[in-house]
Amino acid sequence: MTTFALIHGGGGSAWDWHLIAAELSKAGHEPIAVDLPCEDESAGWTEYVDAVVQATGTRGDVVVVGHSLGGFTAPLVCERIPVDLLVLVAAMIPAPGEAFADWWANTAHQESGDDDVFYHDVSPDIAAEARRRERDEASRALREPWPLDAWPDTPTRYLLCREDRMFPAPWARRHAQQRLGIDADEMAGGHYVALSRPRELAGKLMTYAAAAR
Repeated sequence: MTTFALIHGGGGSAWDWHLIAAELSKAGHEPIAVDLPCEDESAGWTEYVDAVVQATGTRGDVVVVGHSLGGFTAPLVCERIPVDLLVLVAAMIPAPGEAFADWWANTAHQESGDDDVFYHDVSPDIAAEARRRERDEASRALREPWPLDAWPDTPTRYLLCREDRMFPAPWARRHAQQRLGIDADEMAGGHYVALSRPRELAGKLMTYAAAAR
């Protein structure tokens, strides 16, 4: 059994992972989806990591999964608890000392110009619920430099989504290479692949976990 610590993206919540959690639980794994304190203006990266570490507890065989902005938090967790594998899903990869506001220019990210960059391939009912559950990203963390001096010594996979309008595939391939020196894995789907293709994504995560043992 693998413990999957699931970290949502900016303005999201643990609910974003509910379809993935169901698939992982069905296969006998333990998913732990965490609500980060993104609406707390006093919360920094330490508080973000605390939320994940406290929820994970002393469980073993941990795989940390970070989606989108969750790519800033996920590697910090690897510095606090033993982690077998770090998986970044359509995620931002921070550099040492980099602030969220600077990341966009530093990575040469460009807006796609599409009206719907998040939910274009998510079923209408689930997309409507996702929009209803969106939270403000008002925390102090976004104004803090990313605190690590280097990427953690944890095996890392980057999974891009080929129909992602937020982080288009050509850009994401370069991002993984430039920041981590790794070739990105790929799957179909848009930015919120956890809501549009939960079975496929859960299958990828379980395959990664099995290979990491």
